[in-house]
Amino acid sequence: MRTKSTKNKFSRKKGLPPGNLDFHGVILTENTSIELIDFSKDEYKRLVSPDVQEIFSAINSSNFQWINVVGLHNVEHIKAIGNKYNIHHLVLEDILNTDHRPKAEKQDGYFFFIAKMFCSTETGGSHFEQISIILGKNFVLTFQEKDGDVFDALRERLSKKESKLRQSNIDYLFYRMIDSIVDSYYYTLEKISDRIESLEDEIHDNPTKNDHKSIQSLKRELILLRKSDYPLREAIGKLNKEEDGLISKDTNLYLSDVYDHCVQVIDSIETFRDLTSSLMDLYMTSMSNE
Repeated sequence: MRTKSTKNKFSRKKGLPPGNLDFHGVILTENTSIELIDFSKDEYKRLVSPDVQEIFSAINSSNFQWINVVGLHNVEHIKAIGNKYNIHHLVLEDILNTDHRPKAEKQDGYFFFIAKMFCSTETGGSHFEQISIILGKNFVLTFQEKDGDVFDALRERLSKKESKLRQSNIDYLFYRMIDSIVDSYYYTLEKISDRIESLEDEIHDNPTKNDHKSIQSLKRELILLRKSDYPLREAIGKLNKEEDGLISKDTNLYLSDVYDHCVQVIDSIETFRDLTSSLMDLYMTSMSNE
């Protein structure tokens, strides 16, 4: 549920200097928190706290760290983490603006990655949020708009000493995050496929005006998926070409596979768009016959 209007969000940015740290978006949660997973092959520690200094005190600099920030409107959290990890103020500005296209950028000593993450709703639809990821030499930072994501399986595996996530470098965790985000597109498309089949049966049996609304809703979701996946593919392709030691050759092979998955998602989106158009034709014909 959105709790703050985005009206005039662009005019609020007008005239502000570059790198101005101000939240631009919709507040999706009132509560903010920071999660730390501090790990190595032999050690594991997880802490969730609203206090950024408590998180910093729990860090073992000899280990890898995954810090996840929930609630982007707490600008002080973003500033503090940016200062600790030497993140450029222009990158922090992008994190605080939730209307960015997916992209990948190489900065001095780290990669910056933005994507849209999709999740299914209880009503069978889907919602999305922006997630920003920063990969450094021994850390991954993630910034999301609200609680709940597609990373629970990663958290579970990190708690197990024998898991590949614990036995690998931090770039492997970065790859798995991106892979989980792309998988969320697959899950969303599966739900859309089910809804298309269900609507087709309903229109054949007993078409109603609500079917028209449902078809329009499907069209909007597919447009959003398309707008998100095309630049996501470009961003992953850009990551895959980087060679500076942050991403190993082995991890690059995995990223190539994720790139292929993005292409498959695009093909599925185009197929479902055609099916949805056919569904609208069927609906109009059925209503005319009625």
